[in-house]
Amino acid sequence: MLTIIGCGNLNRSDDAVGVIIAQRLQKYLAEKPHPNVRVYDCGTAGMEVMFQARGSKELIIIDASSTGSEPGAVFKVPGKELEAMPEPSYNLHDFRWDNALVAGRKIFQNDFPEDVTVYLIEAANLGLGLELSPVVKHSADLVFEEVAALISQNINF
Repeated sequence: MLTIIGCGNLNRSDDAVGVIIAQRLQKYLAEKPHPNVRVYDCGTAGMEVMFQARGSKELIIIDASSTGSEPGAVFKVPGKELEAMPEPSYNLHDFRWDNALVAGRKIFQNDFPEDVTVYLIEAANLGLGLELSPVVKHSADLVFEEVAALISQNINF
């Protein structure tokens, strides 16, 4: 089973890129069903990421980044490199997908994917807005095509 999770906030311009790609992949799978692929829009809910990833062999997370790199830059990173222990908090909004990777592995153990890939797309604009910037939209198209090709080429998830 391959699980693909898009993260982000649809009201914050380029922060929505992961969610938008996940929604496009859901439409793609509606037209070209694949029984071993699941796609979720988890928004900003790290806890949702943890539960949706459970039971998968492979996990792909797609999100925006804000590192000061060139806007639209795409980073494909092994999940192990980005895992982070959650900080003590009473607010579930503080529990992000990077925290979900650590917690999910600890809680679900062998029922949590070891093979995790994260696509990060450098944002140009994280202000309020409903549209992706042109450079991020272009990068979103590239990531969508790469993940769609992965789905169509691999049948043994």
